[in-house]
Amino acid sequence: MLSRMLLRAVFIVCLSALPFYGQGAPRSPEKPWAVPDHALRQLEGKEIDSRLTTVDPRTIYTLPQLVDLAEQNNPQTRIAWERAKQRAATLGVAESALFPTVAAIASTSINQYSLFNGKFNHENTALFPESLSLTYTVFDFGHRDARIDVAKASLLAANFSFNNTHRDLAFHVAEAYYRLLDALSQEDAARSALKDAQILQDAVETRLANGLATSPDALEARASAAEARYELASTEGLEESARGDLATVLGIPPSAMLQIQDLSTAPLPANLEAPVQSIMDRALKQRPDLLAQVSRLTATEAGVRQARSAFGPVLAFSGSWGHSNAFGQQRGGPEVHSAVYPYQAQFNLSWTVFDGGARKNEANRARAGEQEARAQFEADRDRVENEVWTAYTHLKTAQDQEAATEALLAAAQQSYAAAMDAFQAGVRTFLDVSSAQRRLARARAASVAARVRLLSSIAELAYRSAEPIPGAQH
Repeated sequence: MLSRMLLRAVFIVCLSALPFYGQGAPRSPEKPWAVPDHALRQLEGKEIDSRLTTVDPRTIYTLPQLVDLAEQNNPQTRIAWERAKQRAATLGVAESALFPTVAAIASTSINQYSLFNGKFNHENTALFPESLSLTYTVFDFGHRDARIDVAKASLLAANFSFNNTHRDLAFHVAEAYYRLLDALSQEDAARSALKDAQILQDAVETRLANGLATSPDALEARASAAEARYELASTEGLEESARGDLATVLGIPPSAMLQIQDLSTAPLPANLEAPVQSIMDRALKQRPDLLAQVSRLTATEAGVRQARSAFGPVLAFSGSWGHSNAFGQQRGGPEVHSAVYPYQAQFNLSWTVFDGGARKNEANRARAGEQEARAQFEADRDRVENEVWTAYTHLKTAQDQEAATEALLAAAQQSYAAAMDAFQAGVRTFLDVSSAQRRLARARAASVAARVRLLSSIAELAYRSAEPIPGAQH
């Protein structure tokens, strides 16, 4: 009967374990892995909406407001924050080694035993000991101090990385913001070009009805209007894509109704006057990613000291003091009570004489890590200088292009207006007006692109030199 119940229990356990049996790699490289149900169920309850701020569809958001929104919603800032908190806790663990460890112990035991099957002696005992123990490392050749220095430098690197995350986020918001501004402005330019093409088409159709234009002119005008509609549809698609990119950086749903400040009212900072070398010097002193790498280098230097300290002895102290009550009784005898106060104090000197080269290899690993961090710092320094130089060059080019497009747009507007007036008067041909209209459309698009490129270049130079992005802070 008992064996039957045992077999039944084993059978039930095996059935319950079937869903987890056989889980492994895909069976062949030709077909995708068949996802089991239990692998999908592990996602249940883990989709947590951590967005702290929602978008007000009635608000027209400026760049500083968008940066604030991203800092509240984007998970990258929280990731960097939690990493910094971990490093702070690691430092606390390292510093705790400077203090003694105190432990309290209390126990109770009751025993009964007999010798020679109860014919010789039978005894009952009860013990109630309590004690306090203390251990403390007196001297360890700087091992604890080096470990603390490693933790301090790692915490400093994490804090700099946290600041760099905010710097990256502000720049990415500015980039996405300017891309959306560009798409919106290009859409406005395309809509204006369509309006001009329709006006020209209506004028040609009127002249055709009055016998003053030819059918090829009308067909060309209709084709130009159709082309303008196509360009407008293309820019509308770019706008929706840019909205999705900005929403991703902000940490909000792409479907959110977000209104942003128009490009025509966006501030345009003054021209750059600082020499590139001074900007580069400031970047080398205040770039948080570079400062984080300096802190990592400091951590590896402390790691070398920590590895070297393992070659020395360790002097430690340990002691305990307690109180123990004991009760005992043998068969036929009186009950005996005992109370003692045991204590102990000792110094231990430990020194590893031979370990198969473990300490030597650990020291070599630490020195190689230090040299790697030093080389990485030099590479990062060169990268920062090149980034600042490239951003400075881009800004100078964008300033020249923006100034040129202003003149180009003014000339194109005057040329189109003059050509249209002359066409209405019968002095100019349709081809002249159509050519002027296309030049105006290209000038509008170039003007918008140049203005956005200038704003983006200013933001990039500020980002590369670790300066506040103009217009991105309150």
